[in-house]
Amino acid sequence: MKNAYRGMKTFFVLWSTQSLSQLGSEMTVFALTLWLFEKTGSALGMALLSICSYGPYVLMSVFAGALCDRWDKKRTMLVCDGLAACCSGAVLVLLRLDALRPGHLYALNAAAGLMNTVQSPASDVALTLITPREQYQRASGLRSLSGSLVTLAHPVLASALFAFAGMEGVIYVDLAAFAVAAVVLALFVPIPAAEPDGTGGGSLWADARAGLAWLGRNRLILALILFMAGVNFAASAFDAALPAYVLSSPNGGEGALGLVSSCAGLATLAGSVLATVLPPPKDRVRAVWRTMLFSLGTENFILAFTGRPVWWCLGQIAGWSVVPMMSANMDVILRGAIPTGMQGRVYACRNTLQFFTIPLGLFAGGFLTDRVCAPLTADPDGVLARLFGAGGDPGPALTMFALGVLGTAVCLAFRRPLLRAGKEF
Repeated sequence: MKNAYRGMKTFFVLWSTQSLSQLGSEMTVFALTLWLFEKTGSALGMALLSICSYGPYVLMSVFAGALCDRWDKKRTMLVCDGLAACCSGAVLVLLRLDALRPGHLYALNAAAGLMNTVQSPASDVALTLITPREQYQRASGLRSLSGSLVTLAHPVLASALFAFAGMEGVIYVDLAAFAVAAVVLALFVPIPAAEPDGTGGGSLWADARAGLAWLGRNRLILALILFMAGVNFAASAFDAALPAYVLSSPNGGEGALGLVSSCAGLATLAGSVLATVLPPPKDRVRAVWRTMLFSLGTENFILAFTGRPVWWCLGQIAGWSVVPMMSANMDVILRGAIPTGMQGRVYACRNTLQFFTIPLGLFAGGFLTDRVCAPLTADPDGVLARLFGAGGDPGPALTMFALGVLGTAVCLAFRRPLLRAGKEF
């Protein structure tokens, strides 16, 4: 077992402390989401919180990747994380002054999203540089494992801490976790420089185009990224509709939302363990496609026609249990195919192409729930209200059904292009 993890000491140090910081950040996001729903009562209002975070991330990622390949990875991560922590500190100050408003959260989330735009590709490249190539799959599984633990724990911890110490207590924990991660990164994690690939050093725009050009020459990677863009649209629309679905249900509420969110973490935890210990599949591309078809073709339909938390939890488990296996295979494909000297630029281009659909999906999910499905199901004696009213509010349930159809259609549309490109990989 010791030999199985040979050469991963530095990875373990960085991975564990960054995961701790991620847990603190997610606790704050969860608590602020509840606060925002109390203030607005709108699915679209909650979705705008994430849209403001993802907007800068999508718009600026191509240029951020070019900067990432030029800059020192450790310093980039420390500066970006520090500025993001300042945003949490600003929320804390506004809370203590009783001056926090939804508009403040939108602006601060946009600023934090801008910092993450540069930090994310820097972190991806740093993990590649400190991980032996033969350990890529194991490292990907462990990253999925920590993400699963964060998803599982943050709703419970945030709810409990909020009850005892209020919103301020949650933010103090977030800032403490950041401080630990920053000190460890600064003092105990050496990150070697990436070997130059000979394509950088030009203008910022030229470096950004180099990442796009690389994707244009690699059909499989581009096809996978576009496929995941479609998946992300359906999944993010689901994320926008889920809180309204659970919070507005007679069987729901804040406790139920925490339970359902934790079940997603429990499912990804189990999937992450499997992704870490199972042998690699013979066809990674086919594994990515099959897992997403199963995920999008089950969870939405289960939630659309059920009205009890036990079924919501089972739906979350079905949808999320296979996601870590998709992530691990996708991660290995990318890290193995992209030269390290190009990874900052290519990962940043990937972020723009793969994630630009997330803010669109979040807006679509909130808009569909509030402005389309709610009016369509407003008549309690109507067909749609009777069909989707098992959970109490048929509007969000109808949204779930529509997104299930959309997600399944996306997977079926990409089957042939993906498998054809995979044969050439």
